[in-house]
Amino acid sequence: MRQEAKAHGDVTQVAGDMHVHPAPIRGPSVEWPVWVGDVPRTAAAFQSRAPVRKQVGAARSRGSDVVLSGPGGVGKSQLAASLARELRDQDRSDSAGLDVLVWVRATGTDQLISGYAEAADRLRLPGVSSDNEDGAARLFLRWLSATEKRWLVVLDDISDTATVREWWPDSGARRGWVLATSRREDAQLSGQGRALIRLGLYTHTEARAYLRRRLTDAGHAHLDDPIEADTVAAELGHLPLALGHAAAYLINKRSTMTDYLTLLRDTGKRLEELLPTSADTEGYGRPVTTSLLLSLDAVEKADSSRLALPLLQLASLMDPLGHPVSVWTTPQALDHLRTARPPQRRWLGTSYPPAATSEVHSALECLRTYGLITQDTTATPLRMHALTARAVRETIPPGTLPVIARTAAEAILSIWPRHEHEKRELAALLRANVSHLDQLTRPALWLPTTHACIYAVSRSLTETGLYHQAIEYDERTVRLSNAIHGPDHYDTLRACNNLVISYGDAGRAQEALTLVERVLIDRTRILGTDHPDTLDTRHNLAICYGDVGRVQEALTLVERVLIDRTRILGTDHPDTLDTRHNLAISYREAGRVQDAVAVAQRVLTDRERILGPDHPNTLRARHNLASSYRDAGLIPEALALTQRVLTDRTRILGTDHPATPATSWPARLQEPYSNQIKPPQQPQRTANSPRYFPSPRLERHRPVHTASAPCRRGLAPCWVMRGLNPFLAWRWQGTLHASSALSSFVGTTFGADPPLRLPPGSCVRGPSALIGPLF
Repeated sequence: MRQEAKAHGDVTQVAGDMHVHPAPIRGPSVEWPVWVGDVPRTAAAFQSRAPVRKQVGAARSRGSDVVLSGPGGVGKSQLAASLARELRDQDRSDSAGLDVLVWVRATGTDQLISGYAEAADRLRLPGVSSDNEDGAARLFLRWLSATEKRWLVVLDDISDTATVREWWPDSGARRGWVLATSRREDAQLSGQGRALIRLGLYTHTEARAYLRRRLTDAGHAHLDDPIEADTVAAELGHLPLALGHAAAYLINKRSTMTDYLTLLRDTGKRLEELLPTSADTEGYGRPVTTSLLLSLDAVEKADSSRLALPLLQLASLMDPLGHPVSVWTTPQALDHLRTARPPQRRWLGTSYPPAATSEVHSALECLRTYGLITQDTTATPLRMHALTARAVRETIPPGTLPVIARTAAEAILSIWPRHEHEKRELAALLRANVSHLDQLTRPALWLPTTHACIYAVSRSLTETGLYHQAIEYDERTVRLSNAIHGPDHYDTLRACNNLVISYGDAGRAQEALTLVERVLIDRTRILGTDHPDTLDTRHNLAICYGDVGRVQEALTLVERVLIDRTRILGTDHPDTLDTRHNLAISYREAGRVQDAVAVAQRVLTDRERILGPDHPNTLRARHNLASSYRDAGLIPEALALTQRVLTDRTRILGTDHPATPATSWPARLQEPYSNQIKPPQQPQRTANSPRYFPSPRLERHRPVHTASAPCRRGLAPCWVMRGLNPFLAWRWQGTLHASSALSSFVGTTFGADPPLRLPPGSCVRGPSALIGPLF
């Protein structure tokens, strides 16, 4: 039977039962607008970050919530506070301003609940109880999803996406939205209608504007040095937090920017000295070091592999501009990581299980997620902000730094490309990382002996054609080695020998000769006559003799070196093949063209057999044989072989490799050779006749090309022949015509000072001037 209910005022009767509902006692009404939480004050000299604001506006036009993501110290909270204040301070209307603004710290669930419960209490929501914060917080969330009021909830510094998932407000009614900040960048923050917007470092203009305004507003505009300010910003990595501390330091100490830079570059100074807590004028509340590494505890909790911290320490020694991720999955790195993480406890003791590549990638992903490292894509370099790296380095125990440094050096060396042309960008990246690693950890890479990666940079610079940079690097290496090891140490002599090579490659032949003679005396005295390093130096001395025009001395010495290397190393040893290669060149320079052809043919045969047809040294041997054919008057053979070398170099090395353009010439300049006659044997050249040829510098463990002179200098042998050797000019008409034509071509194309740099051996020596440029 259906029951009937009768209501009389505050009394309801249902089937005889009486229910009394007393009238509610009216409490204080809500005072609009409602502000909950403390919005941070605007920092001094605040930069508005216009491009990011534009992205926020675009996201809001789509109805999306916004998450500002970025590493510690980039100003996420400051920008969020600025956006919140702008909305809060607008005149309230149906389409503008805010009725409710809630700012809560989101580092933990309890903070969220407390902030939401306070908001529910301020809104006088029915059912709110002071002893049930969880229930009050849920009432607030339900109110947000249904209200017609305009609202903004700011979740500042989300550290764990799982904790905020169920507490994320629903903005389905489109009357409000959520603005969040986080150091994390994982996918969960960008799902469910949220836009993840990355906030980076200050731009050059923003950093410059910040320092100028900050010092000016403090009454110390005289401390602003425009040139040094750019350097200070760069040294601090354009990090807003660090620039704020630095500006406060300048103001407090009345320090000039030059003096501050001196302190900043002192690796013995700790960050707490350079960016002290007393300089925290904005009330950030933490030392800079703590702020930069705030996520480290969360990383260690989330990292099941326990490799994150050892990887972070390794990465802190690398170049802030980036290093290849593959360096940390090399056997050298994995072996270090195995013992660097805490051991596993067994009932009979402890063990160190191998570190797997998958574990390394998992740990790196964890570090990326929490913003301690960045990587745009899986194929791009890993980066760590310079100040974050410095903060990490300060946590490394001093006794372990040399071990970590040499591990990083071994890992770098293991992925160095065998041939620079194969991976030019990788080689450049590795050079930068070795230099940075050495600068940070010196003398770790020099003791007990100089690490091979130091010499790898020298070789790489030469093979890339950066000859003057190679000289600067090698001169510095010699100075450091002399200071660390002494003048007679093996590594110092090796550094000197590399400097000989760089001098020769740059065309500074006399300096190379002077230095190599000294090195030979020292190596013979210390190592003995037959030591491989002594043979290397004798080999390079022969090359230097040729470079200064002492042709006969070069020939005599290279013949002796070949005999000794064959006896000590064997016929097929790479060093022996290099010496035989240069012997062919010396024969050509001495006018013994038939001997040159015979030796060059043997070298090519041996290198094809041992190295393969496409090895760069095989290409050099093939080009050398073409030059010998040319000097022997075998013009068709020379043309055909040179064309093959050009094709092979273009295919293998690429068109932009220094050796490739050195093999080519304007097609219209080949015509003068179509009807040439066989030349007579060339007379021996004098000291005034420049001699250039590929000079395998064995201290670098494989031959390198030699290029130093501009194209105009490369033509010098042709002009020398014209001015100093009328006999050859008379016998070889067309050579001069071609040389002049090429000179005209270069002048027309490049002007009086052509930028093109060709190897010293790149212009032909002798009559057939354009058959076989140039190597």
